[in-house]
Amino acid sequence: MTKSKKAEASPGADRVIKKYPNRRLYDTTTSTYITLADIKQLVMKQEAFAVQDAKTGEDLTRSILLQIILEEESMGTPMFTTPVLSNIIRFYGQTMQGFMGGYLEKNIQALQDVQTQLTEQSKGMTPEMWTQFMNMQSPGLQGVITQNLEQSKNLFVQMQEQMQKQTEQMLGSFGLKR
Repeated sequence: MTKSKKAEASPGADRVIKKYPNRRLYDTTTSTYITLADIKQLVMKQEAFAVQDAKTGEDLTRSILLQIILEEESMGTPMFTTPVLSNIIRFYGQTMQGFMGGYLEKNIQALQDVQTQLTEQSKGMTPEMWTQFMNMQSPGLQGVITQNLEQSKNLFVQMQEQMQKQTEQMLGSFGLKR
């Protein structure tokens, strides 16, 4: 692997976790060995970190995060259905692969914003009040999510059309027609 993929590829990562060949993870900030569960807690606390191979310095952050997702998916109710995973795989190697990451990131951020708003609105509520609140919010929340998905779909279609127009213009400048 190349050294160009060092941990500095993870922006804002003040905390470095080194992964050793024996699969152990060492947190250089606390000078202790940690587990994937500990890394999950860093993610939940929104702490910036990078995981790097102790020997090569290669950035392994994405690999570790994917490993955490895999563990979460194997427990309880999975978030990703087989069709969703199949569709994600189909994007690899396609023209739209470069746009897919940003598209998913924006949509997940929008859902996280909705979750944050709900959490703020529910502060100080008892579990019974929370249940009633969620029952009242369910249709409204579904409407917000549906509206967000529709906007995302429209944005995706516009992006596709724009790419098609740019491709046709580029081919036209070379005297080629589609």
